[in-house]
Amino acid sequence: MEKDFSVQQSLEVIESMINQAKNKFNNDSPLYLLWGWIVLICSVGNYLLYKFQLVEKPHLIWLLLFVALIVQIIYLIKQHKKEKVKTYIDEILGYIWTSFGITMFLISFVVGQSSGNWINFYPTLLILYGIPTFLSGAVMRFLPLKIGGICCWALAITTLFISKNYYLLIIALAVIIAWIIPGYLMKSFFKKQSI
Repeated sequence: MEKDFSVQQSLEVIESMINQAKNKFNNDSPLYLLWGWIVLICSVGNYLLYKFQLVEKPHLIWLLLFVALIVQIIYLIKQHKKEKVKTYIDEILGYIWTSFGITMFLISFVVGQSSGNWINFYPTLLILYGIPTFLSGAVMRFLPLKIGGICCWALAITTLFISKNYYLLIIALAVIIAWIIPGYLMKSFFKKQSI
C-alpha cells in the first residue's frame, strides 16, 4: 500500500535530504584538513631535516602518514555509526578517495622497492593529488576543491622549471591550496549554512 505525500511533506523530505548532504560535506572537511596538515608537516619537515642534515634518514618523517590513516579510520567508523542514509554522492566520493589511497599505496611500494628515489616521482604525485581533489570538487559542486585540483596540476608543470631541491616545498604548497584552504572554507561555509 503506497502512501501519498502532500506537497508540504514532499518539500520537507527534499529539504531533509539537502540538509543531510550539506552536513555530509561539513563532516568531510576534517579529512581534508587532516591529510592537508599531515602532508604539509611531512613535506616541510622532510625538506628541513634534509637541508640541515638533522637526521640520517629524513624521509622517515613520512611514517606520520600511518598515524593519519589510523585517525581517519577511527573517524570514518564513528561517522558511519552516526550516518542514517548513505547517498549516491557519498559512494562516489568514497570510491574516488579509495582509488587514490590504493594508488598511492601501490606507488609507494613500487617506488620504494625499485629505486627508492622519490624526488624524481614528486611531479607525478602532484598530478595524482589533483585527480581526486578535482573530482571531489566536481561531485560536491565545491569550486575551491576544483581549483585546488587544477593548482596541483599547474604546480606539477612548475617542477619542470625549478630545482629538484624545492619539490617538497611545492608539495607543501599544493596541499595548502588543494586540501587545507578548501577544508577550512568547507567547514566555514557549511557552518554558516547550518545556522
